[in-house]
Amino acid sequence: MKTQKVAVVTGASQGIGAALVPAYRKLGYAVVAVSRSIGTSDDPEVLDVRADLARPGEGARVVERALARFGRVDTLVNNAGVFIAKPFTEYTDADFDVATGTNLRGFFETSRAAVAAMVAQGDGGHVVTVSTTLVDHALSTVPSALASLTKGGLNAVTRSLAIEYASRGIRVNALGLGIIRTPMHPPGTHEAFAALHPVGRMGDVDEVVDAVTYLERAGFVTGEILHVDGGQSAGH
Repeated sequence: MKTQKVAVVTGASQGIGAALVPAYRKLGYAVVAVSRSIGTSDDPEVLDVRADLARPGEGARVVERALARFGRVDTLVNNAGVFIAKPFTEYTDADFDVATGTNLRGFFETSRAAVAAMVAQGDGGHVVTVSTTLVDHALSTVPSALASLTKGGLNAVTRSLAIEYASRGIRVNALGLGIIRTPMHPPGTHEAFAALHPVGRMGDVDEVVDAVTYLERAGFVTGEILHVDGGQSAGH
């Protein structure tokens, strides 16, 4: 009997995360869809878990729910994140707490529990984290030091974990995204955001989904920061 694989997707209530849920279902995975405001799916192979990953213990609880329902975790997509663009000296302590809470604690606690489950299963796994191309290519028009501080750490730990767990068949990758057309960005901002990319447009959610599903199938790829950014990281 073939064991059904299980993917945990954080930030799954809208945008990229919401699109990844049906994408993983099409790949044959059961999905644990996580968000602070997740709805209820009528698909018995989708478990909806409401959680604020910035809070201590929530990441571990998500993985516990996944194991209780489906018995295993094969993939974790760390998609939940916050982006606050401000001049550096205008960031507040509250901004710092929000950004590090979701971007760093959320990654750390959920990934720690998921990787522990993968190690215990003994047949490998995959962690994919959504990052930003601003880590590699800063823009004077988008002051975003807190994104670089947190997401830069995620890029670094992606490589670190890829090496630490390579011999156990657990791959760890990240996406360096440009600006993607999601509900986060009002239509009035699209023209200006499009101009930030050498190809002259914003990215589409389905292009990010394609990149994640590529990484899911790419068994020889680990430690990779895959740029899906319209050429932004190459220059401008």
